[in-house]
Amino acid sequence: MKAAPSRDLFPGSLEMMILQTLRREARGNGTKVKVVKNRLVVKAVQATDTLKDVDTSALQGMLLYAFNADDEVAPAQILSQFAKANPTIEFVGAVTAEGKFIGADDVKALANLPSKDMLIAQVVATLLSPVNDVTNALSGNLHALLDGVEAKATA
Repeated sequence: MKAAPSRDLFPGSLEMMILQTLRREARGNGTKVKVVKNRLVVKAVQATDTLKDVDTSALQGMLLYAFNADDEVAPAQILSQFAKANPTIEFVGAVTAEGKFIGADDVKALANLPSKDMLIAQVVATLLSPVNDVTNALSGNLHALLDGVEAKATA
């Protein structure tokens, strides 16, 4: 994930305080935020077999890089939340693990997705829904049967 701050983003020490706040928030979900020279990133991308075909022409100006090895969506979410509080931050794009560059619009769409844990919970709830429905239906019929037997026994 890459986000591009404008050149006049933060004056002096305020820039460091805001960057430290972003790093602290990102660390909460396992995301690492780095400010790295674009030239070094281009060399690293070209040296990696799966990434060497990535278009690096968008890597210009001051850029902030965010990485998360466990959750692909987490960096986009953290940077999106941070960009809401700091509107001078804008997305440039992202590079997927498969070596595909995705644009700023796609990164914003990723940021709006639920987290990986939330998606897993939604899938599990969806899978358990029919089981719960059957259990409730059988339980309701059993109670009605027992009520009928009890009413017949007391009559």
